[in-house]
Amino acid sequence: MPDTTQHDLPRRDTADIATAPRRIHVAHVAFPDFWHTTLENPVKTALGAASLALALGAVAATVAPAAADATGTKSAGTSELKTADVSFRTSDGQTLGGRIFEPANATGKLPGLLLVHGSGQGNKWSELQKEAEEFAKQGMVVLAPDKRSVGYSKLNRDYSQLADDALKAFAVLRNRPEVDPAKTGVWGLSEGGWVAPIAVTRNSDIKFMITVGGPGLEPLRTQAWNMANKVDRAGIEGSARTLLNERFYRVGADAGMFPEAHYDPVPTLKKIHQPVLALWGAEDNQIPPAESAEVFSKTLPGSVTIKFFPHAPHALWAGGREAADELVPGYAETVGAWVRDVTGGHVPASSADPLPAQPTRSVPLPESAWWEGWQAQLIVLVLLIVAFATYPVAALIRRRRGGTGGSWPARILAASGLISVPLSVYAAVSMIGSANGHGIDLGPLIAGRPILWLVVQLLAFTTLISTVVMATRLRTARLREWVLITGGLLFIPWALYWGQLLP
Repeated sequence: MPDTTQHDLPRRDTADIATAPRRIHVAHVAFPDFWHTTLENPVKTALGAASLALALGAVAATVAPAAADATGTKSAGTSELKTADVSFRTSDGQTLGGRIFEPANATGKLPGLLLVHGSGQGNKWSELQKEAEEFAKQGMVVLAPDKRSVGYSKLNRDYSQLADDALKAFAVLRNRPEVDPAKTGVWGLSEGGWVAPIAVTRNSDIKFMITVGGPGLEPLRTQAWNMANKVDRAGIEGSARTLLNERFYRVGADAGMFPEAHYDPVPTLKKIHQPVLALWGAEDNQIPPAESAEVFSKTLPGSVTIKFFPHAPHALWAGGREAADELVPGYAETVGAWVRDVTGGHVPASSADPLPAQPTRSVPLPESAWWEGWQAQLIVLVLLIVAFATYPVAALIRRRRGGTGGSWPARILAASGLISVPLSVYAAVSMIGSANGHGIDLGPLIAGRPILWLVVQLLAFTTLISTVVMATRLRTARLREWVLITGGLLFIPWALYWGQLLP
């Protein structure tokens, strides 16, 4: 999660890619925005089918690839490099492609580096072209692979499977005649920072690891922090803020719509004894850079070099998402110098730059209690709609039979409740769905509250007041009014939980 999300949840935003003869403009985002994702947000479509499910689609994405043949050599767009296209097969039979980048006039065997994508479904090797070119200029043979699309989506992904894909791609790289098999490593971006460590622990042939924007926390917590940054930058306050960066994510994860939500990277990091270079942009707002660096520093048992690039964003692109033409100055050189030291037998002692200031600390999101879970929430929503709909249906039948239509307090309670419940679900999904890699745009705010949310709150207070008035008539109430009042009484704690009756 770690933009979404994400998914991101944490990834590259391929919507911003523009291919030119020799240049690729790519945008990196952490998760998907979970719902791009970046979610970009699959949840919007879920509203119709589960108007009462309140859940989101998740964080994320990663690497691809697996086994096979080199197919030719092409120009890399610069006389300094040459390339070769490769293809390989994953364990589940998918054939994926990739491209090798290497110095054009190198002699002897060179260190090898496999690139592991951030989040996104079916990312192409070209999304990592700039990194591949710049790292190759540092004297490495670099493989930028395609990423799987089958078996990976905003609602379904498996970091273990993605790590296996990475190992298959790694085998292709390591077997290249120009690669020194004793000097090969992996590089993981964003969500690739969850995947690459798993691959490293499974194969001792991987001699070093590099992460960029690597998350040290679980995806759900990372994505909630990501969303909190968007909400704060947008100036959203009060209960709407809590809804957007906590309540909705918890229900979505509980409903299984945030894959790998509670994956803990710490046990895997503890098993890594290879040298690690961990890089972050000091102004990363996709994953919490200071907290992640703390986890890496305390957890990794071997040599770990932690560096921050001042004023740099998540993926260490100099122009950010809007102008992804160049890497942050010094980034490629830092990677190249470190790889040369490590592969030359000069593994550095562990070191860490001072931690940057984070706008806020992340907060763990506990799993939902039974009454907060999606099943309980769905049952309550159905009961509320039935309770509020019973009165007007019964009143209509009575009127056709010549009876009265009912009292005004009852009519107001039924109307406000019937509108409030589905509108609340729509508002939550709509607000979450407006988030993307740039932030979140909910239109004009009044006292830090989106207008749509204020309408929801007005209806909720109308329902509350109508329920109180009707409760005073409980002794003389008929059955349909009893049902209506019961619905109103059930609505109150439900609306409090979702913030509709809170400031």
